[in-house]
Amino acid sequence: MDYRLLPKFIHSTETATATLPTREQIDEKYKWNLKDIYESDEQWDKDFEWTNKNLIRYSDFKGKLSSSPSALYACLKLDEEIGIKLEKLSLYAMLAKDSDMRVSRYHAMDDRIKNLYARALSESSFIKPEILSIEENQLRKWIEENQELKIFQHYFDDILREKPHTLDSDKESILALSSEIAQVPYNTYSIFTNADMKFPFIKDENGNDIQISHGRYYAAMYSKDRAYRERAFKAYLKPYKEYVNSLNSLFTGNLKANIFYAKVRNYKSAREAALSKNNIPVSVYDNLVETVNKNFAPMYRWANLKKELLGVDKLHPYDIYVTLFDQKYEKKYSYDEAVELVLKALEIMGDDYLNSLRKAFNERWIDVYETVGKRSGAYSSGTTYGVHPYVMLNWTDLLNDVFTLAHEMGHNMHSYYTGLTQPFHYANYSIFLAEVASTFNESLLLDYLIQNSNLKEEKLHLLERYLNNITSTFYRQVMFAEFEQRVYERTENGDALTSEELCNLYSSLFQKYWGPSMFVDEEESFTWARVPHFYYNFYVFQYATGMSASETLAHKVKTEGKPAIEQYISFLKAGNSDYPINVLRKAGVDMNSPEPVLSVTKKMNSILDELESLL
Repeated sequence: MDYRLLPKFIHSTETATATLPTREQIDEKYKWNLKDIYESDEQWDKDFEWTNKNLIRYSDFKGKLSSSPSALYACLKLDEEIGIKLEKLSLYAMLAKDSDMRVSRYHAMDDRIKNLYARALSESSFIKPEILSIEENQLRKWIEENQELKIFQHYFDDILREKPHTLDSDKESILALSSEIAQVPYNTYSIFTNADMKFPFIKDENGNDIQISHGRYYAAMYSKDRAYRERAFKAYLKPYKEYVNSLNSLFTGNLKANIFYAKVRNYKSAREAALSKNNIPVSVYDNLVETVNKNFAPMYRWANLKKELLGVDKLHPYDIYVTLFDQKYEKKYSYDEAVELVLKALEIMGDDYLNSLRKAFNERWIDVYETVGKRSGAYSSGTTYGVHPYVMLNWTDLLNDVFTLAHEMGHNMHSYYTGLTQPFHYANYSIFLAEVASTFNESLLLDYLIQNSNLKEEKLHLLERYLNNITSTFYRQVMFAEFEQRVYERTENGDALTSEELCNLYSSLFQKYWGPSMFVDEEESFTWARVPHFYYNFYVFQYATGMSASETLAHKVKTEGKPAIEQYISFLKAGNSDYPINVLRKAGVDMNSPEPVLSVTKKMNSILDELESLL
């Protein structure tokens, strides 16, 4: 049993529940239909009980997988049967809970399914070690002679690839049981920074006293009032500075947990262990960081232009996101208008893709509006075998919402095509591939909006948006990736990282990536302590590789037409039927080459050219 986490792609928004509608007040067509998963909570309970009772069936196969191909196949089919139930149970509980976070029943259901997942992991932990105990030539012969096992060919290949890093069944069971302990640093960090940490009060733009919060901080960074941005920036980072030693302890505790698992499994490093799960060579990571380090020029050019247009001597970290242009030209978009925009922007993809999008829009796969108790942000639920994927939004009529819709529908279509095409054990895709489909859609949407904009001011806003997107999704994530690589390497070498050293390292990288136009305030040096992605174990680099791949694919679709579109749809259908590097290579992207990375830096320069010509 593989614990296939549902990918959630979160865009934070602030929730102000006092004036929000209830779910009952929202038209049904704008709410997701959970009856496509289970008709009722009672049906969920029945499936939960069935799964709970059937976990004992794993014991029927323990110690017997090497006895015959039929025993091996029967065990894999049981694992599949239980896995399908677990995924449906998990999806329903998560979506029901997120629809209204005040309902304790759904929190309980979510907790129950997580506990059941942990039990299933433990009960099934013998499968891979026992497969590895079968002599390889014997296993290959079974696969060749049994049609039923042939479909598992890549699954077996992947297990054999990981043989040097797989332990015996008793040790694997212990490691599975220890997974909850390893999550303590992140869980504590999350509770502390979201619930217990208190932020100071400041004066807002209108002189009112407000208490800073995560949502208010992000909103403040877009304010035209520079003094307010500075106040919000310093106030927001103040508690991270005050509690930096405790946050350092949680941070390094997480590093050491991942290093422990890497050592136990005989990897050279935690980075190699993290990338090995998807057979991604460490060279892909190195290629990304090294290529970006040779191509800071577009970032420095953008920073200098920002500085000039803002009329300041030096940029500060709180100047990064504020728009340089008149906000009165920013349009409002209803959800229905946005749907039509996205469909028009993606017409280039052909009827098959468009009809799939319309199916999602028309059959209530999407929960659109913010309501009382609903979770903030946006995400796509990922692939759940036998059930279509879902998307959560919190619509506010902003251009950002239109791009979020395109982004999440990219994930949604990726999950839909994968689930439609692949058998259960391949009906998912790695995080390494996840951000390709989402940013691909955003790129095509931006091109469409720019081409169909008649106002200079509107075009300026769109070009600025894309530059900010490259800054945050590409360069910033590579900076995070370089920071993460360095702190792991130092910890693995036996260095004790003090809070001061972490601050100095982060600050120096921030300066390097933004260049001489940026002044790095002391507060910015504590930002490492507020980034939850640093607890995800070499996760962030995949945002940058995803954007690199999507820019390459979008360019191919626009210049090559139908053959490139067919390649792209095949990419969406591939799931885990091959390693992600190979899936991308078949679509026409080699992530071991500098070229996909350079496609983003070249695009940034071309957008800067267009922006400067308009100015």
